[in-house]
Amino acid sequence: MASGIAPDRGLWLGPASIDAHRADLAAFVDRAKRLDEGMVIRLRTRSPELLTAWIATGFDVLASRAVVGRVRPDDMTVGADGLAQGLSAMDETGYIDPGFAMDSAWRGALPPDSGFAHLDDVPAQVMLNLAQRGAQLAKEHSSSHGPPASLLDQEVVRVSSGDASVGLPMRCVFALTAMGFLPQSPEAIGDEEIIRVRIMPTWLRLDARFGSVYRRRGDPALVLR
Repeated sequence: MASGIAPDRGLWLGPASIDAHRADLAAFVDRAKRLDEGMVIRLRTRSPELLTAWIATGFDVLASRAVVGRVRPDDMTVGADGLAQGLSAMDETGYIDPGFAMDSAWRGALPPDSGFAHLDDVPAQVMLNLAQRGAQLAKEHSSSHGPPASLLDQEVVRVSSGDASVGLPMRCVFALTAMGFLPQSPEAIGDEEIIRVRIMPTWLRLDARFGSVYRRRGDPALVLR
């Protein structure tokens, strides 16, 4: 970036703890690329101090991570590989060139930033146990197309509060672990660590230590494909 010239497109991390925010976003991008080398990432302004990175995981589940920074324009989609290169070349101001615009590659709507009701919390250790059991079943029954839909759609936990009740499908559990939002070993999870379950009429949201996943309630194919 030329000195004294502010670009009209890009993202800026920080201003404080720039390296930490780069590490957070780089971890998200790396996980996204492991799911799909051709992954696109949507970057959106969440507040004046926060931006959110989004991907469609391939499980018919969205994943997001918020980091301190800003993005210009307020909403853009880029390739994961280009963003990874930009992160590795971040300058001392926290400026990152995200690569070529790929806005037409994003299909479907995003959930709103607010309006979710807290339903209940699930111990993170329970979710890890479910993920490990699910991974074993997937290994036993998967084909060249991946885990069977019957396994992905299986309701592994039902969470209720008052008159509200929602089932958590294995899709969401797999998405949490695939993105590294849930620690991969029991030793890394404290007894008090939880996965927070929030809902609104059209979305299910699971908040973990390192990020959130969202599942469209109803027919996700209408939104994610």
